[in-house]
Amino acid sequence: MHDWAAPIIAAALFMLLSPGLIFQLPGEHTSIGFMNMKTSVVSMFLHTVVYGLLLILFLVALDIHMYA
Repeated sequence: MHDWAAPIIAAALFMLLSPGLIFQLPGEHTSIGFMNMKTSVVSMFLHTVVYGLLLILFLVALDIHMYA
């Protein structure tokens, strides 16, 4: 049995937290931009930090497992 939680959660978070796809932190004119398909270095850094924190939350703090 293999634990599939880590790759599934990591791939889903990576897709959802791509800067500019759904939202962008910080946005161009506001603090949050929605679906503008643009990015900046600051936005990439903030999305990386949020991605890492959520990944730690799901895989380390909540200890989620999914076996198939």
